[in-house]
Amino acid sequence: MSTTDRVAAGPAVDDPAVHAEVAAAFARYEAALVAGDQAVLNESFWASPDTVRFGIADHQQGIDELRAWRATQGPLDGRDTHDTRITTFGTDTAVVTTLFRYPGRPVVGRQSQTWVRMSVGWRIVSAHVSEIGSAST
Repeated sequence: MSTTDRVAAGPAVDDPAVHAEVAAAFARYEAALVAGDQAVLNESFWASPDTVRFGIADHQQGIDELRAWRATQGPLDGRDTHDTRITTFGTDTAVVTTLFRYPGRPVVGRQSQTWVRMSVGWRIVSAHVSEIGSAST
């Protein structure tokens, strides 16, 4: 099935206005990661026991576990993202993927997030973070 067929059969994909909203929410989240802004990081996730985050060496199920884990984490100084891709589906759902690096580390991080528009704004409902050797990119 071609991209045109998928768009005609389902929700609008990559509406520019929706894409811009998600890009702004993602940029705010990334800035909070680098700064260690706990309030923005916690606010960025869906406040639900169904929220899931798979980290590099950790796993949180539910917003309470996520907030408790996040409280133990500091700023991510030097984090650099690249190859960020945002795909929106309709007006209320988006998937964001990005690669990231830290100065002096020979690995590449991968991050994927599912964002959903809630009554309070865009929130991450599911996230996954992993690392691979730099030769794999």
